[in-house]
Amino acid sequence: MTLRHLAIVMPAYNEVEGIRGFIDEIRTAVTPLTEVVSFHVADDRSTDATAAAFDGVADTVVEVQAVNRGHGPTALAAYRAGLSVDPEVLVHVDGDGQFHGADFPRLIEALMSENADVVHGVRDGRTDPWYRRVLTGAVGLLIAVAAGQRIPDVNTPLRAYRPEALRVLIDAVPADATVPHVHFSLAEARGGFRVRYLRVESIPRRGASSTGTMWGRAGGISLPPKRLRTFVRAALAEAWQLSLRPSAPLRHLPRPEHVGS
Repeated sequence: MTLRHLAIVMPAYNEVEGIRGFIDEIRTAVTPLTEVVSFHVADDRSTDATAAAFDGVADTVVEVQAVNRGHGPTALAAYRAGLSVDPEVLVHVDGDGQFHGADFPRLIEALMSENADVVHGVRDGRTDPWYRRVLTGAVGLLIAVAAGQRIPDVNTPLRAYRPEALRVLIDAVPADATVPHVHFSLAEARGGFRVRYLRVESIPRRGASSTGTMWGRAGGISLPPKRLRTFVRAALAEAWQLSLRPSAPLRHLPRPEHVGS
């Protein structure tokens, strides 16, 4: 299997400590699979040197966002940047580097060999604070009830898409959505998308500081930070409006017949 063009897209905020090494690791792992690989980083107005980390790197484009908007809108901007180069396969991953580069070929091979529309990397060994694990479990239960089936790791940031399937989702989700991957997962399940799940190891983020994440670090915080509590309230309201209520616009999003055929 040799792809014509593989696009790797990632949102990033204050990840200068680890992002270049992460992309180097991914590049080494996927180069044997594709004629061309390109990296598209959506920088959410970092206050460190993330935006300059790839000056002079030919295969990596960094697009600094007009304003700081948070993870969801920045992830969607990264997706759109990747789609604009017309790749054969597109992989999304967060810029904090919480995965091994060696898992990317596994993700891509599963997408192609199993004729899937999307492959989700289901995280094993997460080291998140207790409140993030509780939140993940609660959201997973809510989505399972709404979708009529359990969706492993509903908000995973590691996903490989066929562009035709991804465009359906991107066109349906507002550009300012807070939790686009939750909407994607639910729409994929309801719309009959061919979804495959692949177990991958989750590792600590590659930067030494905590400035690149809004969630805090695993060992030092005993209560959910206020910013996270605010985020959860907004995300639940958005999920209800866009995906969960009976007349929600994303409730019945069909899979195009030609995708993955």
